[in-house]
Amino acid sequence: MSQPSVAKSCTALVSYPKQAEFGRTLPKNKIYEHSGANTRLKDMFVEQVEQIIWRYKLAPETTNLPAKPGVPEIQIFTIQLKTPELHHDVLRCIDGAVQFPIIFELTYGSGADGHTQVVAAYKRPSDADASRWVFSDYFATDWLPSDYPRAPTPLALDLAVLYEQLLQRIIPLPVRKFEPLRELVARVELATQTRKEMDRATAAMAREKQFNKKVEINSFLRDLKIKYERLCQ
Repeated sequence: MSQPSVAKSCTALVSYPKQAEFGRTLPKNKIYEHSGANTRLKDMFVEQVEQIIWRYKLAPETTNLPAKPGVPEIQIFTIQLKTPELHHDVLRCIDGAVQFPIIFELTYGSGADGHTQVVAAYKRPSDADASRWVFSDYFATDWLPSDYPRAPTPLALDLAVLYEQLLQRIIPLPVRKFEPLRELVARVELATQTRKEMDRATAAMAREKQFNKKVEINSFLRDLKIKYERLCQ
């Protein structure tokens, strides 16, 4: 399978409830000023981002779903890009400025050439300080045509379950039976780390001249591959 960073799920593009539509444009400068962004990050906003729209606000009053600790609301942000690439530091800046879980829909191009990608990190209050939010690495779908059919909003009993289901559609590994979201995210991150170790070991073996060292590296690489395959199941 591909590295656990990009998911191929086409169900991540969701048709959110009409009553949850918010449609407010967020000034870029307000976001990076609020977060105390440095010059490099401000330049990224200017060079890569055309517009940020707070598209939907999934809250108890707009979904009829109760809030839960850590998921009082879920925000859906659309980011229109100037370039086909967006540095994740821009997303981290926005996530840091908005104290709710966010699902991002990145759009690039328009009309028949328009594409959309769903991106999000698992975001939760810190165990040490509930007033602070921590988030995982970012997960992303492939780029899909902007007119790709959207899936219905997942059925859920509360906002925490809805958030979990939205993230599972972006996360590139299958969910194990009764596996909590937090453990799934940790497994993906460990798989990503293991994949990088495999790449380093493969490169080291290609450089190595001594046969006995090659055998040693190959044995280590074989163990890494077994570990990686187990993590991906």
